[in-house]
Amino acid sequence: MCGRIALYSDTPQLARLLEAGLDPELVHGLAPHWNLGPTSEILGVAADADGQRTLGAYRWGLVPHGVADPASIRNTFNARAESVASRPMFRSAFRKGRILVPVDAFYEWKAGTPKQPYAFVRADRQPVVFAGLREWWRGADGTELRSATIITTEAGPDMPIHDRQPVVLEREAWERWLDPALTGGPELASLLRPSREGSLIHYPVDRAVGSVRNDRPELLDEVDLPLTLPL
Repeated sequence: MCGRIALYSDTPQLARLLEAGLDPELVHGLAPHWNLGPTSEILGVAADADGQRTLGAYRWGLVPHGVADPASIRNTFNARAESVASRPMFRSAFRKGRILVPVDAFYEWKAGTPKQPYAFVRADRQPVVFAGLREWWRGADGTELRSATIITTEAGPDMPIHDRQPVVLEREAWERWLDPALTGGPELASLLRPSREGSLIHYPVDRAVGSVRNDRPELLDEVDLPLTLPL
């Protein structure tokens, strides 16, 4: 799964990296955060029919366009790669709402008592780019909501502490993932795989990251784990 991220890079800089224009509503960029959870505002890059990319802001947690009440939708901040093309909640967005979701880092917890959080970052220290989906919801009163989800797959060698991980897209895959001419099939399915070995590194961080009320740069600092004494 992927339920906690850090997103602090300069928004226009991310747009340049992803070869995208900026949504007019993002002219001042997003405020930096080091501990964002579902329902927070995250970034996504979508492509139009001509392939022009735009970086915009989305609520993290997909709300399908046909639902009556967004409040009735729960736990859609991740979509499983194995079922994303067929599950009613996500299949429309998979066909025509694919986006790139840039983050600076993400967190995962290793099972134990207590659970130990780890930060995951790219080995080259560039932003991590996830495979994501977006939806537009419009209420009867004209209310609009842009929302997004992050796709997860089985864990690869760079995720030794959990059985799932987000789908990380390398630069050479961005254009294919955003291609509006692709609506399914093996070309897209082949992108939904574990990250390339050696592309991610991880290290333990403070357990304070367990609460989204804690949001500061120090959350990404590596910490020393207590020694395990032999019995």
